Amino acid sequence: MAESDDAYYVERIRRGVDFIEAHLEEEVPLGAVAKAAGLSQWHFQRIFKSLTGETLKAYIRSRRMANALERLAGTDLRVLDIALDAGFESQEAFARAFKKAFGMTPTAYRGLGKRNLFPRKLQLDEDSIAYLRDRVSREPVIETRDAMCLVGLQTTFYGVDSEKNDLGDKLPRLWDEFLPWLDRIEKAIPGVCYGVIRPGLVEDGEALDYHAAIEVHPNAPVPDGLVRLELPGATYARFAHRGPAREVDHTVSYAYSTWLMAGDYRHSYGADLEIYGEGYDAESHESELFYAIPVVS
Repeated sequence: MAESDDAYYVERIRRGVDFIEAHLEEEVPLGAVAKAAGLSQWHFQRIFKSLTGETLKAYIRSRRMANALERLAGTDLRVLDIALDAGFESQEAFARAFKKAFGMTPTAYRGLGKRNLFPRKLQLDEDSIAYLRDRVSREPVIETRDAMCLVGLQTTFYGVDSEKNDLGDKLPRLWDEFLPWLDRIEKAIPGVCYGVIRPGLVEDGEALDYHAAIEVHPNAPVPDGLVRLELPGATYARFAHRGPAREVDHTVSYAYSTWLMAGDYRHSYGADLEIYGEGYDAESHESELFYAIPVVS
């Protein structure tokens, strides 16, 4: 597809996405979406899939579930009303689908308050199309990792979904502080560094805990000024991210809002991993790192 074709079709897809967003609390016929975009249904669905890697039906389903998540966390509406607006025939059917996707009931989720797992609205422009096409592996590698002992530095930050977002300040500074330690950490396993991301413990529920770390042998001493982190063995969905590390949030967004919502796995609520191996080069746009989310089927 040529660059000029991208611009033409991105505009049509954006019209369809806007139509979906305006009708999340009612049935969204595929033909009506295509009509709003000015294309035939067959044509729209093919273009949507080619540009986003996702079927139109799956996208609508994920957006309606995301809207239900937001209403559970941000309103006092009855779960039944939210379920019906999301397109489910009953509260029980909604609860079964919700538990399969998130590992808990809608009522239990509401009790947790705001979390950082809301799938975002798909924002389509030329840059995002190029990113989806060239910078992220749409199908992750499913792999089992053994338990790890890590040593590193820790901070707490607010991510891109928060109004308090300070990711761009906190994480680069943490890595700048940590990297000079690498030659002083005894019994380290060289070649790979890890960014470990977990929900924070503060009351507002938006903060995330982050470690910049390297794996060490279990009996390795911890230098003064660093901390030890033990991670249990787990199954991960590992996505390749190509390009600058500062753009990894695009890969995270794809993993959570597209792949995780439409797939056969759900997040285990363990720690996410950024994996910086031999393919990572902070100065290169061809750099490669991996983002892994712990999953259960």
